[in-house]
Amino acid sequence: MDSYEIRWKHSVEKDLKEISPKEVRRILKSINSLANNPFPLQAKKLRTTERLYRIRVGDYRVIYEVDKEMNVITIYYVRHQKDVYRKI
Repeated sequence: MDSYEIRWKHSVEKDLKEISPKEVRRILKSINSLANNPFPLQAKKLRTTERLYRIRVGDYRVIYEVDKEMNVITIYYVRHQKDVYRKI
């Protein structure tokens, strides 16, 4: 299986600034692991959309899209579990 390129939306930078550095390290490690396996066991497809998935990293959720044809993962949001589903 080929490795995927990870792309970031601008909103992710803002999301990460509001999170503690310790948690950011854990989140980035999980996101980087998606490059080798975009559908880990804990990934779930969001019911409200056609192409978005989420993974849990502690109390935070990473919302992302996988383009299998182009081998690209786009990270849309990294937010606390209580806030993440409000704007999707």
